[in-house]
Amino acid sequence: MKRIEIDVVDPRAEQTALLAWAARVDAGEAQRSASPSLHFASYRQLHATLTEKRMALLEHVAMRDGLSIRQLAGQLERDYRNVYDDVQRLIQLGLIEILAGKLHVPYDEIDIRKTLRKAA
Repeated sequence: MKRIEIDVVDPRAEQTALLAWAARVDAGEAQRSASPSLHFASYRQLHATLTEKRMALLEHVAMRDGLSIRQLAGQLERDYRNVYDDVQRLIQLGLIEILAGKLHVPYDEIDIRKTLRKAA
């Protein structure tokens, strides 16, 4: 099962983690490949980006791979231009791909999480 992790993180903590990762790379330490991920600085940003309509669109495409944007707009009974804009944003995020001119969701699962405090 292919999944993507979506986190709401404190930008300062994210910067600290990125600097630590860069130091490990510079030291030549082996890196394990992590699951693909997206990071948002706040729930407000997360919800403004992954709106209810975009999430419904994403789920629809995941269940019906191979649709065109026009077909998708018709099936969702939404305006073509709005669906087109939503698809473009989801493509930018890597949540939708276009393969041979048709829409495809490369993930089976999205894991959205927020760490409240670091484990001791």
